[in-house]
Amino acid sequence: MTIMDDFQNEIRQRVSAALKDMGAETDFVVEASTMEGVDMAVPCFPMAKALRKAPQAISDDLASRIQPSGMISNVSSVNGFLNFNIDPSVLIESTLKEIVEKGKDYGALPSSGIRVNVEHTSTNPTGPIHVGRARNPIIGDTLARCLKKCGHEVMTEYYVNDVGKQVVVLTWGVNNVSDEDAQKNSEEHMKEIGQNEKERDKTDHRLVAKYRVANKLMEAQPEVQDEISDMMRRFEQGDQEVIDTVRHTAGIMLDGLKETLGQINVFLDRYTWESQYIADGSAKSVVEKLKESKYAGQTEDGAWYVDLKDFGVQGKNTKFTFTRSDGTTLYTTRDLAYHLDKFTRADRLIDVLGEDQKLGSKQLCSALEIMGDDKQPEPLFYAFVSLPQGKMSTRSGVVVYLDDLIDEAVARAYEEIRSRRANLSEEEKAKGRTEMSEERMREVAKIVGVAAVRFNIIRVQPEKQFVFKWEEALNFDGNSGPYLQYVHARACSMLRKAGEFKHDTDPSKLTDPMELNLVKILAGYEDVLKAAGNEKRVHMLPAYGHDLASAFNQYYAKVSILNSGDKRDARLTLVECAKTVLADVLDCLGMGAPEEM
Repeated sequence: MTIMDDFQNEIRQRVSAALKDMGAETDFVVEASTMEGVDMAVPCFPMAKALRKAPQAISDDLASRIQPSGMISNVSSVNGFLNFNIDPSVLIESTLKEIVEKGKDYGALPSSGIRVNVEHTSTNPTGPIHVGRARNPIIGDTLARCLKKCGHEVMTEYYVNDVGKQVVVLTWGVNNVSDEDAQKNSEEHMKEIGQNEKERDKTDHRLVAKYRVANKLMEAQPEVQDEISDMMRRFEQGDQEVIDTVRHTAGIMLDGLKETLGQINVFLDRYTWESQYIADGSAKSVVEKLKESKYAGQTEDGAWYVDLKDFGVQGKNTKFTFTRSDGTTLYTTRDLAYHLDKFTRADRLIDVLGEDQKLGSKQLCSALEIMGDDKQPEPLFYAFVSLPQGKMSTRSGVVVYLDDLIDEAVARAYEEIRSRRANLSEEEKAKGRTEMSEERMREVAKIVGVAAVRFNIIRVQPEKQFVFKWEEALNFDGNSGPYLQYVHARACSMLRKAGEFKHDTDPSKLTDPMELNLVKILAGYEDVLKAAGNEKRVHMLPAYGHDLASAFNQYYAKVSILNSGDKRDARLTLVECAKTVLADVLDCLGMGAPEEM
């Protein structure tokens, strides 16, 4: 329970008593107000019918019966809304005391006992992660971090597609394409996409070159096509040698993908292999269960499907095929087995999916319902990232890998930091600025570069189209990750200059409007975490972080803190509380919180 929860409860009790006094008991809601200068409001419009009065008349009547007392410092009636303000003294003292006491645990909810599985990334292990899909791991990881703060037991999971034609082609390429041919292909590929430098020497980048060669050979040579088709048949029939070979190759590729994800602070708890659902027979069990359904049918060539028209699926997509004509399973079948497995391990499943998976997700949920499963996964869809030059396509060669984006972000961050902290003039040194060593600049640049990428991607609602722009991502003064980090470093610098001080939460020493505004933002942190985690509205966290950083920056610039007499300790306590919460926001966003920039 936060101080604002207590405030809401007090309003609820006082309004209920006033309605009873009017001889009219009816339902109402208490909500955060969007009106400037108002904290909470009760909209009286829903009460008009039951009370047979105009909303403004109801609001006026209620306001006349509720006198400011307790946590309520002011009551007003405006345009059919009954408005309330919290007592600033109560808000300031309670909020600061809680932050001082709980530290980085401020805003966290108690353990819920709920197990939440967040599946994210799950990109095919046939090549490096490209920028278009970069939203998936960043959304998934941020969501998982927020869900943990909401008190849940969270498991992050990557579903490794080691079954199917693409990964078999990759395996054939790894085992049959020479390093020389792969290198030649890489050079030709880099020339095709207009880059002079060599392809990077990293596992997933080396293997994708062999994958490209294998694809060309398969299209040109029937015997290669036959070999790959035979591997696929043997895999589907449970040939352990083929399964192990393919999984080994996918594992090597996955090592490269893990390295990329680690660069942006994404580390998954579990990797589940698609092939296990063929090996353990669970995919076959799904087939048998679906065949028994009244919705099941067969095509002329013998493929099995379930008809989903009764489940809201329309047009040519109503037939959800779950076996081929030869009886082998499809990805969709194994995905059903995978979700049934996840439901044995979690109470709530969240799948982070690209917008192109909306139909597949609907079909999956419908098939689970047909099988009698009363649980459903919760999809979180996102639109793909694009760059200003347009969409990315592997076929056309217009593809930018996430590795390249990270390197570019770190390089640009280094140049920005170097311009600020290297070769300072005597005038700048006199103002207290210090030079930073080359090694430290490189360290901070990596932290800042990753923050620029993560924040700029997560700040836009997942379902909205998004174009990644450097001038926004690396803006040290705007709505960006580096801005939040810069403000955090500024707070750290002030606390270092201050030295020792005694925590003071006396509200009589914090009466400036900017102080009250800053405390109100701090008081709202738990509600933001609930929305970002429980409601999957992850974009609210960076918005909150920017509001907090901006409020602190205004306070820092306009209010004297270090030389404020008997208010000094109280103001430094507020600075420390703001720094504590901002550091936690950065952590939930998967971004470092440097103490100098």
